[in-house]
Amino acid sequence: MSQQASNEARVIPLRPAAAPPAGPPAKEPLWRDLVGDVLRRERLAQERTLKDVADEARISMPYLSEVERGRKEASSEVLAAAAQALGLGLGDLLSLAQTELTRHTTRRTPKAPYNGLCLAA
Repeated sequence: MSQQASNEARVIPLRPAAAPPAGPPAKEPLWRDLVGDVLRRERLAQERTLKDVADEARISMPYLSEVERGRKEASSEVLAAAAQALGLGLGDLLSLAQTELTRHTTRRTPKAPYNGLCLAA
């Protein structure tokens, strides 16, 4: 066997084969779900009812419920009214939702399968 053929037979892959993902990839959450979660969490933390917050925000209780559950895409006016009823500004509400989005997307970002150094002679 020639030297070149011998070297080709000893070639070692530089990276291990990537393992197939376990199950389907997680979907990114929808913005309306994140905003609804923040509204509900803030309302419950204040121990307030849907009716109380809806009345103060001047929106219907069923509509606020739909927004909290992520079933309705609320306008900026509705979100601002709901946030204000909870003692938050619209910027506060959106910032909290953005933090949740970052938390969800950072947690599921895959790590590089190989981060080593390879030297070839």
